[in-house]
Amino acid sequence: MEAGAIPKEGKLGQMRHFKRGTIGFIGASLAVLLAACGGSGSAGSTNTPSQQSNSAAASQAAGEGTSGSGTASGLKVGLVADVGGLHDHSFNQSADDGLMRAQKELGIQATAVQSQRPEDYVTNLSNLAQQGDQLVIAVGFNMTDAVQQVAPQFPKTHFLLIDSTVNLPNVTSALFKSEQAGYLVGALSGLLETKGGLPHLNGQNVVGVIGGQEIPPVDSYIAGFQQGFKQTDPSGKVLLRYVGNFTDTAAGEQLASLEISQGTDIVFQVAGPVGQGVFNAASQHNAYAIGVDSDESYLAPNVVLTSAIKRVDVAVFDTIKALQDNSLQSGVSTFELKNDGVGMAPPMKGIPQAIVDQVNQLKQQIVAGQITVSPEVQK
Repeated sequence: MEAGAIPKEGKLGQMRHFKRGTIGFIGASLAVLLAACGGSGSAGSTNTPSQQSNSAAASQAAGEGTSGSGTASGLKVGLVADVGGLHDHSFNQSADDGLMRAQKELGIQATAVQSQRPEDYVTNLSNLAQQGDQLVIAVGFNMTDAVQQVAPQFPKTHFLLIDSTVNLPNVTSALFKSEQAGYLVGALSGLLETKGGLPHLNGQNVVGVIGGQEIPPVDSYIAGFQQGFKQTDPSGKVLLRYVGNFTDTAAGEQLASLEISQGTDIVFQVAGPVGQGVFNAASQHNAYAIGVDSDESYLAPNVVLTSAIKRVDVAVFDTIKALQDNSLQSGVSTFELKNDGVGMAPPMKGIPQAIVDQVNQLKQQIVAGQITVSPEVQK
């Protein structure tokens, strides 16, 4: 993307507005339905804002804006990130990765707005629709009510809601069976507790979970983790605590340290940016951690065993591609292990291959329908 000045922070958060020249060649048009989870790679989200926007209306609406230059394709797509931020190394960033991939491969014009507080959701979604974006993406369960309010006001604009559903003719919902991903990392944890294979495992058969908010997208991960762990370590114990938000890194570190003091040697974080606090605690106390949503091993290479993956980037890209192909439909699309919509990141080097193989066997049993994973947390 073009180099440029860092945008100012407006009242409603940061807006990044990109325009791209027409892509010289795009592969043969495919009628990609949202339900098809296409592709496995994603373009990395960039940290360099583009040049100052020439869209005065968009800039003023969001408090500030940025834009690229050149002739872009006709399709305009906007994305509203939750308060965790576009560069949260997790859920929002994965959505942004999908947007950037679509910008690169499909030649769309892309706008990303970061919400500073929940009260911004309605305004940010409305601003993108008002500036003429054909697709507006609401990243996260917490925007459900905002989409329910805004979508009827813009019937010619299509909305994509991640991790929740709104039954309107211009809304597509992307849901993820993240309990399946949680199951895999839980099973890995149980096998490490019972079989060993890494230093710093204390033999107490206790693992922990730090959740963000008690909402379905978080609890489904946790539920799967509990079931996978009990599958491979039936006598083991799972500690569970919630921070109450996705931004208080210090609280995440404190709660993780508390669980480690109670015997935990593996902590699964399901709290977005709060996870950095969990990784800090694990590092300080010679314990291990598990990331969420994206492969977070790079954040703490000697700490993060693996990550439970939710392919939000794929859901975003596939939706944009379907809109471009005139095949986008309203309703619900489900992403799961079977269509590569969720999964487990490559495990840390040093984990015995026999353990990894056993987790992969469990994965195949889930795909084959031999194991059904519930999204309900046991508390």
